Amino acid sequence: MDDPKRANNTALGRRGFLKAGAGIGAAGLALSPVPQAVARPLTEKEKLARIASNTWPIRYIFKSRTRFGSNQQTSEIKKKYGEITMLDFPQFTKDTFPGVTHMDLFSGLFGDVTDDSMYVGVPLLVGTATRVTQEFDPSSEAGNRWLDKLANKMATTGTKCQHISNNAPRDICDPDTEKRKAGIEVAKKWLDGAAMLGTKSMRVNSGGPRIAPSSVVIGGDYPKADELAKLLANCIESFKEMADHGAKVGVKVTLENHWGLTANPMNIRIIVDEVHSPFCEASPDFCNWEHEYLMYNGLKALAPYAHTNVHAKYWSRWKDNNVGRSVKIMNDGGFEGTFALEYEEGPWDGIEGSKYLYKEVLAAL
Repeated sequence: MDDPKRANNTALGRRGFLKAGAGIGAAGLALSPVPQAVARPLTEKEKLARIASNTWPIRYIFKSRTRFGSNQQTSEIKKKYGEITMLDFPQFTKDTFPGVTHMDLFSGLFGDVTDDSMYVGVPLLVGTATRVTQEFDPSSEAGNRWLDKLANKMATTGTKCQHISNNAPRDICDPDTEKRKAGIEVAKKWLDGAAMLGTKSMRVNSGGPRIAPSSVVIGGDYPKADELAKLLANCIESFKEMADHGAKVGVKVTLENHWGLTANPMNIRIIVDEVHSPFCEASPDFCNWEHEYLMYNGLKALAPYAHTNVHAKYWSRWKDNNVGRSVKIMNDGGFEGTFALEYEEGPWDGIEGSKYLYKEVLAAL
């Protein structure tokens, strides 16, 4: 008997694949067209339930241990909108995006910046130099208390953490086994913390080189990508372990089209299929692509692999950035999760850009 988990993770299982040949006769010929059910239009409340606020475009007004943008930029935007912390964001969501109750939270904005005990120093190689950055530790005693405060804020405001866009787990596909293990352990701590908030899913970056290794020709004239395949194998094993832990605490791990391995949507599909768990899926971003031909084709490729959250992004990097078209592609692919308002760059500041996306996604739904 087939494993029921395959429904989320195999090509045939995804969205029923035309109901596995419904309407096909014994000789393999279609005898009659299969009537398609007409979807009922969503109510306004149902549409709003499909939208999530997003801290990333609003990061400039947060109290943070990380500098975002120039001092002048952050000073000007804080003067206009005020300064907040993550504990203020649930109410900010309700005030700024009427009717929205779901949130997509960026890991770099977690914690009380005045309390050293909930942060841990992480050495990062920047060029040829190593610098230490302070990152929130969800497993610390102080971190746990802070997460409990955030959970209470969400309860009192009627908001929910749908997704955590997490940059903390690193080296997930690294050839160095110890680095990879360390990255997985960080992810597990965050999955435990995410569970405290009732989070549905959490992004984990694949790690590895920012530009995926190219194929090479060795002893013949046909290219082979052994280095890429090894990185994929490492990533698959890491995500299997993280998905198993996610299953225990009730939080999915996701892959977003960022850089390196995941810049290619086919690699995301490969990883999700090989991990083969309902607790591992894709969380596509409308604009994180390497060339214009992936803008919509990439979304089509990933829509059947996404179930919980996507980034509805506007980014002036692309001339053709049709938010409504992207929403339709996801819905046509069977996506029923939330569209997080992730404005990147363009004619507005982060808050006004997010409000623009709010209107565009709402109209497209």
